[in-house]
Amino acid sequence: MSAPHLSTREWLLSDHPASRRQARLGQAYRTWSQLRRNKLAMVGLGIVVVLILMAIFATVIAPYDPLKGGDLRTERLLPPSWDHLMGTDDQARDIFSRIVHGSRVTLMVVALVAVIATPIGLAVGTTAGYFGGWVDTVLMRITDIFLAFPRLILALAFVAALGPGIENAIIAIAITSWPPYARLARAETLTIRDADYIAAIRLQGARSPRIILGHVVPLCLSSVIVRVTLDMAGIILTAAGLGFLGLGAQPPQPEWGAMIAAGRRFMIDFWWVATMPGIAIFTVSLGFNLLGDGLRDVLDPKGEK
Repeated sequence: MSAPHLSTREWLLSDHPASRRQARLGQAYRTWSQLRRNKLAMVGLGIVVVLILMAIFATVIAPYDPLKGGDLRTERLLPPSWDHLMGTDDQARDIFSRIVHGSRVTLMVVALVAVIATPIGLAVGTTAGYFGGWVDTVLMRITDIFLAFPRLILALAFVAALGPGIENAIIAIAITSWPPYARLARAETLTIRDADYIAAIRLQGARSPRIILGHVVPLCLSSVIVRVTLDMAGIILTAAGLGFLGLGAQPPQPEWGAMIAAGRRFMIDFWWVATMPGIAIFTVSLGFNLLGDGLRDVLDPKGEK
């Protein structure tokens, strides 16, 4: 006799999944349902989605060329209007268009730093926590050296050594971002390395690299993802700080921190030149923080109240 027809929702929420695929999709659906009930997290997700869409369709959204200015005699430092929604800067360039195209730089920095720093932190933390002993001591002391300096100061030192530019800024931020992830991954690994199922895997002949990659890292991943999401705001602010100091993206590239630096000379009389990119940085940072808080409530079981 055939099984009764199940709706998609019933199939996803089944207590007895028939395959790994069904179990994974069901867990993803439960996570999304919990996240959706958090209104602030959805606001943060909306801001992040807008940032991504703005970066993808920047050439369609921006009404003007972000690098080419207008007539310096008539279009320089114009206030916000219907023709220029956020006004123009000292080079008669449309600020709204530059902010829209600057979202590509911001998104690129966030994505590349996450892709570079997260695996480094996971590798260092899980290796130190799993092996312990002198391996743990050496790796954690190296981590402590990086944690001893403020992130922006350390990033400034690396960029000064590597040279100004957005590529070097990304490398410098990534180098200074992995230690918290390593600490978190190590703490998670210490709680599971002596578990019975890990011992059973060892008895089956599995080597340490396979155990770490196949069983330890997946269990640490959710906590690290939450921390990475919460750190996105700090990454954006660090990138903006480097751009403000002239060590990040170089002119005329539309980077939000560099735009604030260029507009600080006109703060009193032409407030919009520096204020508009500042609002963009604040909004995106707030979005990542709200999303990170929501993900922490959903993915971190220890954080449940």
